Amino acid sequence: MIGRLPLDEQLGALREVLSRNDVLVEVLARAATLDLPRWYLTAGCLFQTVWNVVTGRPPTHGIKDYDVFYFDDGDLSWEAEDRAIQAGREVFADLPAEVEIRNEARVHLWYEEKFGVPCPPYASTEAAIDSFAATTCCLGVRLERDGRWRVYAPHGLSDVFNLVVRPNPVLAPRAVYEAKAARWREQWPELSVLEWPGSSGVVAGPGD
Repeated sequence: MIGRLPLDEQLGALREVLSRNDVLVEVLARAATLDLPRWYLTAGCLFQTVWNVVTGRPPTHGIKDYDVFYFDDGDLSWEAEDRAIQAGREVFADLPAEVEIRNEARVHLWYEEKFGVPCPPYASTEAAIDSFAATTCCLGVRLERDGRWRVYAPHGLSDVFNLVVRPNPVLAPRAVYEAKAARWREQWPELSVLEWPGSSGVVAGPGD
C-alpha cells in the first residue's frame, strides 16, 4: 500500500496520482502564471483525486471546485482580493471546473460570521492549511518557476492514501468536521472517519 511507503516514495506517488487529474494539472499550470504570493492549490481537489484513483473512480469524481489560496497581508481590502479573483476567472474561464481564489490573510475578517467561532489572523498560507477541519485535508501543492512541485503536507500523506479522515480540532467546530465527513462518505463510502475527540472514539468505516 502506498500509505505504508517511506515519505519520499509517497511524494513521488502523490505526483503520479494527481497527474491523472488533467483538470488539476491545468489549474496548477495556469495558477502559476498569476504571480499570486505564496500560493497553493489545496483542499478537496487534492485528497479527493487521491481517493478517486485509489478506489478506481474517475480522477475528477465528486470534486466540486479547485481552491487556490494565496497570502497577501499588504492589502486586506476586498477590492484587492477581488482583482485576483477576476484575473483568475479570465485565466481559468475555459476549464470544466470552478476555481476559487482566496487571500488567506483576510480570513479572520469573515470567518466568525460564517462558522460561529473567531479565527486569529493567519501568518501564512501554510498556517491556513494547518487549520482545516480534518488533518487529511491539510495538503497544498504549487508549481514552482522551475517546474518543480512544492508539496506542503504537515501531517504526512499516509491518511490520504489509506482513506482515513482524521479530525483536526484547532479551529473549525465539531459540526463542520462532521458535516464534511458525512458529505465525503456519501461520495466515497470506503472512507474510515475518525470520531471527534471526546466522543465515542469509534471509527466509522465502510459499511457502517
